[in-house]
Amino acid sequence: MAAHRCGPLKQHNKAHKGGRHRGRGSAQRDGKGRVELKVLCKKVRKELSRVDQRHRASQLRKQKKEKVLAEKRQLGSKDGAPHQVLVVPLHNRISLPEALHMLQDRNMVTVHLQEWESTHRFMLLCPQLKHRWFFTSAKPGDLHTVLDMAKVADTVLFLLDPLEGWDSTGDYCLSCLFAQGLPTYTLAVQGVSGLPPKKQVDSRKKLSKVVEKRFPDDKLFLLDTQQEAGMLLRQLANQKQRHLAFRDRRAYLFAYAADFVPSEENNLVGTLKISGYVRGQTLNVNSLLHIVGHGDFQMKQIDAPMDPFPLNPRMIKSQKDPGMAVEVCATDAVANMEEDLKVLMKADPGRQESLQTEVIPDPMDGEQTWPTEEELSEAKDLLQESSKVVKKVPKGTSSYQAEWILDEGGESGGEGDDYDDIEHEDFMEEESQYEGSEEEEEECETMTIGESVRDDLYDEKMDEEAEEKMLEKYKQERLEEMFPDEMDTPRDVPARIRFQKYRGLKSFRTSPWDPKENLPQDYARIFQFQNFTNTRKCIFKEIEEKEAEGAEVGWYVTLHVSEVPASVVGNFRQGTPLIAFSLLPYEQKMSVLNMVVSRNPSNTEPVKAKEELIFHCGFRRFRASPLFSQHTAADKHKYQRFLTADAAFVATVYAPITFPPASVLLFKQKSNGMHSLVATGHLLSVDPDRMVIKRVVLSGHPFKIFTKMAVVRYMFFSREDVLWFKPVELRTKWGRRGHIKEPLGTHGHMKCTFDGKLKSQDTVLMNLYKRVFPKWTYDPYVPEPVPWVKSKISSTMPEVDME
Repeated sequence: MAAHRCGPLKQHNKAHKGGRHRGRGSAQRDGKGRVELKVLCKKVRKELSRVDQRHRASQLRKQKKEKVLAEKRQLGSKDGAPHQVLVVPLHNRISLPEALHMLQDRNMVTVHLQEWESTHRFMLLCPQLKHRWFFTSAKPGDLHTVLDMAKVADTVLFLLDPLEGWDSTGDYCLSCLFAQGLPTYTLAVQGVSGLPPKKQVDSRKKLSKVVEKRFPDDKLFLLDTQQEAGMLLRQLANQKQRHLAFRDRRAYLFAYAADFVPSEENNLVGTLKISGYVRGQTLNVNSLLHIVGHGDFQMKQIDAPMDPFPLNPRMIKSQKDPGMAVEVCATDAVANMEEDLKVLMKADPGRQESLQTEVIPDPMDGEQTWPTEEELSEAKDLLQESSKVVKKVPKGTSSYQAEWILDEGGESGGEGDDYDDIEHEDFMEEESQYEGSEEEEEECETMTIGESVRDDLYDEKMDEEAEEKMLEKYKQERLEEMFPDEMDTPRDVPARIRFQKYRGLKSFRTSPWDPKENLPQDYARIFQFQNFTNTRKCIFKEIEEKEAEGAEVGWYVTLHVSEVPASVVGNFRQGTPLIAFSLLPYEQKMSVLNMVVSRNPSNTEPVKAKEELIFHCGFRRFRASPLFSQHTAADKHKYQRFLTADAAFVATVYAPITFPPASVLLFKQKSNGMHSLVATGHLLSVDPDRMVIKRVVLSGHPFKIFTKMAVVRYMFFSREDVLWFKPVELRTKWGRRGHIKEPLGTHGHMKCTFDGKLKSQDTVLMNLYKRVFPKWTYDPYVPEPVPWVKSKISSTMPEVDME
C-alpha cells in the first residue's frame, strides 16, 4: 500500500519559537560559534533572596530613621548647638518687642539677654523640654541682615498680621528668601485676640486663603497668650528640619561675642576673636574663613572656652551668685574666657591654605627660545612624515612620476587660493582703530505739554536724566526683540575693518571652534580645573567619608582670625550680625562662574548685559558686570544683549570659585540706594571654556530678482567689502540659502545665487560671529542697601514709538 503524501494545497504552519525559554544547546546552535562579550566588573553583585532583600530594606529604613532622630535630638540639646530661630515680622503693624516678650515665660524657661537689647537677641533655656533656643530678629526691609541671618538660622519664625498677612515689604522679603533657599519655617499670627469675637473666625479664613499662595498646607499658630507661646516653642523643638545644601557641606558659625586685638604695626588691622557654636561640618584651623560681607581670612588657632549657656542652670550657680541664674549677659562668657581656656588646634604653616586668589602672569611665558639641534631634527622628521601622501597610481609608476599625478577633485581654480591669501594678509595688517560702538544711539524728540501746580510737585521727584536713559534702554530692548542681532552696516567705516574680529560659520551648532583660541589677558590670571565635575565629587566624597580633625559640630569655640580690619568688630558692636563660613579647597581662587538665572516677574525694567549688578551667590556677596547667553546643551552659546522674561539664561562673570549647589540672587542698585531684585537662579558650573558667541546680522534687500539669482544692495557699500565677505553663506527670512557670486559696480551691489526664487518682500541676511568674554569688574565690596520701600510711581512698561 502506497504511503500518503501531502499535496500542494497542504497548510504549512510556522514553527514554534522558544523565545527566551529556549535551551542552552539551541542558543549555541543559533549563535554559530559567536561568544558573548565578557564584562569585567569591579564588584561581584550577589543576588539576594527575597527574605534578605526585605531584611536589607528594613535595615536601611531603620538607619535612616535613627539618623533623623539623632539629628533632631542633637539640635538644641546640652551637647549640641542651640536651636537658632530668626523672627521676621512681615507687616509694619506687628509689634516685635511684644511678640518676643511673649516667648520669654520666666516660669517655664530661663532667659539670658544679650548686651545689646536693641538687637532683640536672647537665649532661652528650658530644662523641662531639654531644649535651648537662641532668638534673633530682623526687619524685612533690612535686606542684608535678613538674608545673612537666614543662611545660618535653623528655623525662621514669620509673624503675620491677622487682617492682611503681609504688606509689600514683607512680600518682597519672602521673594528673596524663597530664591535664596528657605530653612525650616513656622507661621505665627499676632493680634487675633484684639479683634471682635465675630470677626476672628472670618479673619482666620481670609488669612488662610492669603497664606495658601506662599505656604500651602501649613498650619497657623497664634501668639497672643503665654499658653500659645508654649505651644509654639514645642512646635519649634519638634519640627522636622529642612536642609540647605550649600551650608551642610561647610562649617559655619554665628558670632555670639567678638573681641579685637590690634597689631603692633597697624591699629587698623589685627586679630579678631570670634566666639560661637560650630555648625554644619567639623571646623579645621588650616582652612580659610570667609566672613560674610568682609572677605577671606586665615585662622591662627581655635580655643575651647566653657559653654556660657549650659542647659542645666546648676552649673552656673556653682560659679556665680545663685540670684543671677535667671538673667546672665553673654559678655560674662567673654570676661571669663581666659579663666578656663583650652587650645584645641594651632595653624600649621605647611598645611594652611593660601590666600592667593589670582595667578601672577609671566609676560615671558609665551616667548619662543632658539630650538636645540635635537628639536630641529625631530621637527624635520615630523615634517617628512606629514608630507607623505598616499595616492592611487598605475603599476610601475616611479615616485618622481607620482608627484605630478593630481588627485580627483584636487584641482583648484587658483583664484580662491589667491583670494584667501589676500584676505589673511589684509586681516593681519588692518588695525582695529576704527571699531566703534555697536549700537547707535537714537535721537529722541521732546514735546512740551501744559503744566499745573501738581505737575510741578510730581516733576520735582523725577530725575530727567535717568528717565532719558531708561527710555533709551526700552527702545533698545524693543529693537532687539523685533530685529534680533540685526545691525546697520556703517557708512563711514569699511565693513571689513568694522567686523574684522567676526567670522562666518557654516552651522552654528556643528562648526568647530577652538575654546583656547585668542584668549584675553585676564585668562592668565584665573584658575581652571582639568575636570571640574570630578574635582567636586572628590571633595564632597572626602567630606562625607573622611573624619576631619578640628572643632566638632556643637562645640562652643573661639576663633583667632588674623589680619582682620577693625571695621568688622565695629559693625558687630553696632548690631550687624557677624557670620563666618569655612571655605572648601580652591574656593578662594578666581575663575569664570556660570549661573542659570531667570528674570524676576516683579522687575519690569530692562536688564542689559555688561551692566553692573549685585550678586548673592551662596554665602558670598559681590558686584560684577555679567554676560548673558542662552542655556543650551551645545558647545557654543549665543550671546544675549538683554535679560528677557521668556526663558532662563546663563550669566557669566569673573568671581571666586564656589562649588554648586548654591543659590544665586541678582540685585540692581537704584539711584536712591535701594537694591531691587532683578533675577534669581542657581550656580551652574565653574568653566572658563564655556564659549559665549556674539552674533551680528547684516541685512540687504533684493534689487532685481531672477529665477535663482538676485541682485542685492544695502548690505555693503564698497566692492572690497563684497569680496571680503564673499565666502560667507547668505540666508533669507523666508528660509532661502545662497552665496555671493560676484560684486557689481563699486557701490556694494552684488550678484547672489540662492536655492530657490526669492520673494520681493524677502530680506537677505548674513550671520557673523565672534567670541566674547566677561570684563574683570569683580568687586567684593557691596554697599549696605537703603530699607526697601515699594515705589509709588507706576512701574509698567511704557509704550515706545519705534519710528
